[in-house]
Amino acid sequence: MNEANQSSVTEFLLLGFPEVTGYKAVSFFMGIWIVYTLTIMINTMVIVLVAIKPQLHSPMYFFLQQLSLVESVFLTLIIPNMLRVIWMDGATISIAGCIAQAYIYCALGCTQCHLLTVMAYDRYLAICNPLRYNAIMDTRLQRFLATYCWVFGFLLTQITLSFLCRLEFCGPHVIDHFFCDAVPFIELSCNYKVALQLEILIISIPIIVIPFILIITSYICVFVTILGISSTSGRKKAFSTCSSHLSVIAIYFVTVIAIYSVPANGDTLTINKLISLLYTVVTPLFNPIIYCLRNKEMRAVLTKEFRQKKP
Repeated sequence: MNEANQSSVTEFLLLGFPEVTGYKAVSFFMGIWIVYTLTIMINTMVIVLVAIKPQLHSPMYFFLQQLSLVESVFLTLIIPNMLRVIWMDGATISIAGCIAQAYIYCALGCTQCHLLTVMAYDRYLAICNPLRYNAIMDTRLQRFLATYCWVFGFLLTQITLSFLCRLEFCGPHVIDHFFCDAVPFIELSCNYKVALQLEILIISIPIIVIPFILIITSYICVFVTILGISSTSGRKKAFSTCSSHLSVIAIYFVTVIAIYSVPANGDTLTINKLISLLYTVVTPLFNPIIYCLRNKEMRAVLTKEFRQKKP
């Protein structure tokens, strides 16, 4: 980045939650830390169990393992610095650090969205084309799709990164958020603001819109196939294999749409931060829990593990 671009502003002040003070701030800090620790533990457990347990060596659990890995990296990107901001009642971050956090945040969000799309495709094959499912969704295709999600996420958002690195900041230097989200970060720039906002709008099409359309299309086909099953038990069994994924998709897209549909000005800043808190802290905890509780194989593995460790 050009040093002249940093002549006026060299770092930003993240306000975090200035309205939370005193013992409430301590309680809030401890609550976030506990949720973060639990989420990392649960996601790590999912990653390890899928890797070592033969009964979980199926495409659905392989992609769940990738999703847990994305969420673990995502949490580690946001939460430790967020805890620092809460503890210090606001903390500074360099321009380079802010750009890096905004870029990785967008890249991981893109990766997660495409992983959910791949998981929808997996459920489509399993229910709509069960006879050819194992032949199509083999190990090679699984690894290719997972690699595609990671590489595509980080490559596509490099367009945003190139714009972020060209931004100039003349002041103010205060970000009313608990991390460097792209939207409030761009609002502080003196140049390329409109161009970058337009770029983000355009790039949201392959990141969010197209995956959402593909997911909806996949599940329309799935529901049509399920309704065509003659037996009630067969329909119930088929629907149970995709119900957990539907729950995760609903939570993901509702929070993402809510975050970026709420304008970042005035009184709505607090609402935006609360929704972002839900998306960055609470949702990653719910996702592995939903999968663990709603999948019979995962429940069986967990039950067996706990019984073996019970004295």
